Amino acid sequence: MTPPTPSAAPLEVSDESAEKSITSPDSKAGASRSPGQLAWRRFKRDRTGVISAIIVIFFFAIALAAPLISKLYGKDPYTTYASQDPSLLDAFSYPAGANGGMSSQFWFGIEPQLGRDVFTFLIYGIRTSLGIALAATLITTVVGVVVGVTAGYLGGKTDYLVGRIIDIVLSIPSTLFIIAFMPVVFGLFVAADDNIPTWLRAVALIFMMSFFGWASIARLLRGQVLGLREREFVEAAKVTGASPARIVFKELLPNLWTPILIQSTLMLPAYVTAEAGFAFLGVGMIDPTPDWGVMIQRGAQFYTQDFTFMLFPGLAMVIFVLAFNLLGDSARDALDPKSKR
Repeated sequence: MTPPTPSAAPLEVSDESAEKSITSPDSKAGASRSPGQLAWRRFKRDRTGVISAIIVIFFFAIALAAPLISKLYGKDPYTTYASQDPSLLDAFSYPAGANGGMSSQFWFGIEPQLGRDVFTFLIYGIRTSLGIALAATLITTVVGVVVGVTAGYLGGKTDYLVGRIIDIVLSIPSTLFIIAFMPVVFGLFVAADDNIPTWLRAVALIFMMSFFGWASIARLLRGQVLGLREREFVEAAKVTGASPARIVFKELLPNLWTPILIQSTLMLPAYVTAEAGFAFLGVGMIDPTPDWGVMIQRGAQFYTQDFTFMLFPGLAMVIFVLAFNLLGDSARDALDPKSKR
């Protein structure tokens, strides 16, 4: 029988070494990355998500820089420029120039009747709408997280009571109740014959939207915590004598960031459209406060003769809401690859 050649064994070893050299770096690199790094890597590969994030950041930058832009532009959203220059409007109080009076002096034209600058009114409207929606989203998220995690972790009668409260809140037609109760809220702080301050309108709207919005995220997190509290790592923490606060903050919340972030990114654009809707109906921000809903409400009065004043706020709101919804979908796919469509 012919003995094996001496070169056979080294050849086998070299193949195995080559295989290890091919597979080992990738496995080590994948093992060294944190879940956040992996999610960021998946998100960067999503072109739709990146473009949506750029658009969203652009809108927030415009909102923050609105006073500076207005100063550099040389106009503000409150001055009625037609009273200073009557030639800006025609005999029917519509912009005398084409396309709503758009020119090098008024980039987006002027408002019919009053002659306010549309560009500055729009960028301040972005500031108002996004500010209210962002505040409502933060409050809703914080309340929903606290209530949902508390009910899920404590269980028993607490969970039953909180669950029934959540069911009641979710069964209420929130839009109708906000429209009906906003005057009641205003009446608690302002006399019937006094003007309602703008800050009170904003605070009341944030409060009402948050009051009816926390229940959905609380129900979601309650269900998540009910499943997590029976897991081995939570039981191990209890055995070691960890306090309930430590278990919640060190063991439960790190496993809940994904649904919290996803729900928040989907909630904010919903609040943007809701805020604009309430302003359109006259129960939120009102003229002369710059706001997307106020602009659409004013534009609805003139759209048959001049569509320009309604075009810019409507287009801006559609672009922002669409971009934020796409961003929320991309964030969900990056944070939870199993849910990717």
